[in-house]
Amino acid sequence: MSLSPERKILTSTHWGIYELHIENSALVAVKPWAEDPEPSPIGQSLPGAIDGPVRIARPLIRKGWLDKTSREATPRGRDAFIEVSWDEALGIVAAELDRVRQQYGNQAIYAGSYGWASAGRFHHAQSQIHRFLNLIGGYTSSENTYSSAAGEVVLPYIIGNQYGLVSHYTTWEQIASHGELVLAFGGLPGRNSQIQGGGVGRHLHNASLQRAVEQGVRFINLSPCRDDMPENIPSEWLPLRPTTDSALLLALCFELIQQQRYDKAFIERCTVGFEQISAYLRGDNDGIVKDAAWAAAICQIPEVKIRELADLIASHRTMVMVNWAIQRAEFGEQPYWAAVTLAALSGDIGLPGGGFGFGYACLNGVGQNELGYRWPSLPQGKNPVAESIPVARLADMLLAPGDEYDFNGMTRRYPDIRLVYWAGGNPFHHHQDLNRLVKAWQQPETIIVQEPFWNATARHGDIILPVTTSFERNDIALVNRDNTIVAMKKALPAFREARDDYHIFQSIAQQLGIEENFTLGRTAEEWVEDLYEQSRKRNPLLPPFDQFWQEEVVTFAQPASHYNLLEDFRADPARCPLMTASGRIELYSQSVADYGYTECPGHAVWREPEEWLGSPLARTYPIHLLSPQPADKLHSQYDHGKVSQSAKIHGRNRLLMHPLDAQHRGIVAGDVVRIFNSRGQCLAGVKLSDAMMPGVAQLPTGAWFDPSYQDGECLDKQGNPNVLTQDKGSSRLSQGPSCNSLLVEIERYISRLPEITAFTPPQILRRCQNVKE
Repeated sequence: MSLSPERKILTSTHWGIYELHIENSALVAVKPWAEDPEPSPIGQSLPGAIDGPVRIARPLIRKGWLDKTSREATPRGRDAFIEVSWDEALGIVAAELDRVRQQYGNQAIYAGSYGWASAGRFHHAQSQIHRFLNLIGGYTSSENTYSSAAGEVVLPYIIGNQYGLVSHYTTWEQIASHGELVLAFGGLPGRNSQIQGGGVGRHLHNASLQRAVEQGVRFINLSPCRDDMPENIPSEWLPLRPTTDSALLLALCFELIQQQRYDKAFIERCTVGFEQISAYLRGDNDGIVKDAAWAAAICQIPEVKIRELADLIASHRTMVMVNWAIQRAEFGEQPYWAAVTLAALSGDIGLPGGGFGFGYACLNGVGQNELGYRWPSLPQGKNPVAESIPVARLADMLLAPGDEYDFNGMTRRYPDIRLVYWAGGNPFHHHQDLNRLVKAWQQPETIIVQEPFWNATARHGDIILPVTTSFERNDIALVNRDNTIVAMKKALPAFREARDDYHIFQSIAQQLGIEENFTLGRTAEEWVEDLYEQSRKRNPLLPPFDQFWQEEVVTFAQPASHYNLLEDFRADPARCPLMTASGRIELYSQSVADYGYTECPGHAVWREPEEWLGSPLARTYPIHLLSPQPADKLHSQYDHGKVSQSAKIHGRNRLLMHPLDAQHRGIVAGDVVRIFNSRGQCLAGVKLSDAMMPGVAQLPTGAWFDPSYQDGECLDKQGNPNVLTQDKGSSRLSQGPSCNSLLVEIERYISRLPEITAFTPPQILRRCQNVKE
């Protein structure tokens, strides 16, 4: 048998462009794109993981669900699965969708399908499933994101839109050329800037920081963790207690006002609400002056240092940066509101290199030049169902159908969900309090999952449909913050019986009589070409499709890098008003105040979280646990890959712990520890680091949920921090996640280490033999 020659194919992922080396229909090596100045190592996880033991080979149905007389006997997540043919699986899916929509209505179908899926523009799982479900009458959807929900809701009240959070950032070029001081709340961690929605061409974040340093910009890292700033970027670290950012920001506002060093002209011309926020800072209503001494006791930053910061802001062109993690906490709206307030008082909003921005370093493209137009995507149509929920209220919805809840000035009721259809993403990664989610996940009658790998979402499904990875189909990568377009050519044959999402939904659509409406008579390849041709209409300099497909990567000139957030508004507020109620920056919002939310009263405030190091609960759980994005993968993708696996300790997620905290508990580097609170417990391997405050520990997200159930208790064996986080809305305004308001205790684990089973497929039975595969 002759061996096929090695092939090299370029493709795009969310963490970079790579050259895939293929031999005998197998991926044997991955090399970074030569034009990427700082490629991510995550791509090295691909060989051995794409076709490894956790790949789902064929359609399956949960044994207890198929045997309708015993559906409740074995909970989801602990049951065996039975192989079925594609014809049978698709027939059952079509029948279930028809049954639920006929019996309960389309609002009884939930399709959050929240996740990154793949970099391909056409084979984007969320777009595919939402297009399909909209054509059969719709579904209950989710609003906002786990990444930045609090900011997404509150910023439109303050500045009229989400600029500076999801787009229209002041560019790094402007910061380097004109800025003088960057206050980085939550730092600018390089681990996050490896990734970008839609794909990454060139990793530019670190070079942008270096250019700013070379131009004389001073960086101050206001974070519990020193390593939230790259080591090669000179910066001053001010260790800030977790979740106290709003207190520090408000004290800086007070000091500027008290010293009469704020920009009165800008405040009068461009803002409303100065009187209300000033009265709050003075303590007119509560008797508490929010000065540097007040904040020092909360934040653990010396009073004199806070006053020095105020002096720096008053005398330097300042950019106030707050990362997305800051608002993933109880009262997470407040630091964003306080940051805009501080930037307004400084008078630097709209000036070159100054003002505010949220999420710098959270994605590679933040602060880079934007194209000025949006690339086309698969049209999803209109959802006929009006019902939706805030994305982080998933478990609440499943556990309490019909219950009322407050959200963004409205009172709503949770719909009664009978069927969950998930394609793309992993709620057992994103969601909080996984033990509660497991309980909630038992409530629907049917859960359908389309997934390549046996992650926790697949293990907790009823009908499992195996899908291809992005390396097993043709697609196109288009990124709005990157000047590269990549032909994602099919590099590998489909694994076993896996099919792409488009093919699956086309087959179901055929059974439900809507195939022509779904496909418009096009194959997947024709859709890809059509999306490219639509792109050429927006950028006529792009070559014809055939030439692009042959060249694999097309680059084009970036626009000029002169953008400054709100510069037009600053220049002429009357001619360029904001889309707020007043047309100006609202330091105080009457609309929010009228909602009557005590935790969000209409201007930036400090509210003491239930879980923080200054709370009574800290006497029982004295460690504040942070759960940042992992450096070795994107969310939970390829946790079974070698890059992620090599970072683990005894096969467990790695916990960063301060040496003093470890010494106090008799813990040494390399130990396995049990991290616990009233909600759950997990194991992790310890790495000691003084790059964080004592009393603070870090356990990155992304470890596949690996529960062990004994005596009614669940122990996560791999170290997923979301067995510990609280499933509580940040406030009634946004109902965002509050995962970073988290206290725990840590102890050395002295029992025999349980076996990791997250990467071992569940029991699979063949229907005819009824034997384990």
